[in-house]
Amino acid sequence: MKRLIRNAAISLFVIAGTGSAFAQDVVVVQPEQQTIVREYVKKQPLASVNLLGVELKLGSSVPDTVELREVPNVKYRVAVINDQTVLVDPDTHQIVEILN
Repeated sequence: MKRLIRNAAISLFVIAGTGSAFAQDVVVVQPEQQTIVREYVKKQPLASVNLLGVELKLGSSVPDTVELREVPNVKYRVAVINDQTVLVDPDTHQIVEILN
């Protein structure tokens, strides 16, 4: 019985730790940076890359073949995929923001 309680406690600890790790991975793109990106894309339009079967959502990985454009004063890179402007973390290639 003690072993069962100990294992349950360890499981809860692991689950709680995992949840806090996910919470730390949440990226918040400031509205000012969103505005900078929107203005950049208006002045320097990017061709849309059509990726069939790719669901654009936060955390999705963008293939290495997609060109990511650097935007001045913004940490993340921008691309237009399936006619949607997305911000991508250049290190992980994960989508951190979808701008419409």
